[in-house]
Amino acid sequence: MRDLEEIVARLEQGELPLEESLAAFERGVMLTRTCQVALKEAEQKVEILLKKAGESLPEPFIPEDS
Repeated sequence: MRDLEEIVARLEQGELPLEESLAAFERGVMLTRTCQVALKEAEQKVEILLKKAGESLPEPFIPEDS
């Protein structure tokens, strides 16, 4: 996550050459996908643990803006 934040900060500065910007963007996309997979796995583990404990499943988050 820290690497992703650093990439975003570098891209926001707008001082990187095009080639470096594209490489940083590509790395950012890869890191985002990795984070999404890790989050999904963690959610699945929590659901399994809750089922084993006999507790109710978590409810989906619905932002107030929608």
